[in-house]
Amino acid sequence: MEYISLNYGFSIINCIKKSFILKLNQFKEIWLFNAYDGCQQFILQHDIKINQINKIIITDLKIDTIAGLLGIFSSLNLSNRNKPLHIYGPSGLAEYIDLGKKYSHTNFCYNIYMHVLTTGLIIDHSHYKIYVMIRSSFYELSILSHEKFGKFELNKATNFYLISGPLYGKLKQNFSFILPDGSIINGNDFTNSNYIGLKKNLFINKYHIRQSVESSKNSNKVIYEF
Repeated sequence: MEYISLNYGFSIINCIKKSFILKLNQFKEIWLFNAYDGCQQFILQHDIKINQINKIIITDLKIDTIAGLLGIFSSLNLSNRNKPLHIYGPSGLAEYIDLGKKYSHTNFCYNIYMHVLTTGLIIDHSHYKIYVMIRSSFYELSILSHEKFGKFELNKATNFYLISGPLYGKLKQNFSFILPDGSIINGNDFTNSNYIGLKKNLFINKYHIRQSVESSKNSNKVIYEF
């Protein structure tokens, strides 16, 4: 997963202004967070194919987070997109989009699915999860990548005369097996340590509160915006 700010660079703790991208290179997917007016220009400057935008997450209904939405929709329509587009945002965003389509007399050749942000899991991807915590006046997002199994030690399995096949896959997933003589083969003994998943926190508020500080305690990256 790659982070791309659409106006400023990222650092361990960095102030960003509203809009950035999560680029999932291995899946050729783009997740766009907020769409200010003119953000398409910055997207093109980063050599990102706009048709790869799969999800758009909107954190509020202010003009500097939604003004570029209809422009992105139109660009996707002109590219003959046929994949569905998922939009996540506060209550009222769907009405804004419907009004925009009505007054611009525009229909899109792809399906748009609307999801209202609520506290809890909002995106459950095969490799990533995004959780939303709704505070009194802002949203807090946690982005988690799944834990990955460690590398399987083929030489060690060969030394134990284990036959290659589905057994190797099960051992890599840390399964254990009991042999007819009572011996136990433990998958942990044939793999390196698992790669621990990463956690990134995004705070849509410049003021820290206790719950936010506690939830970011074990984060690998903390991002906040004014």
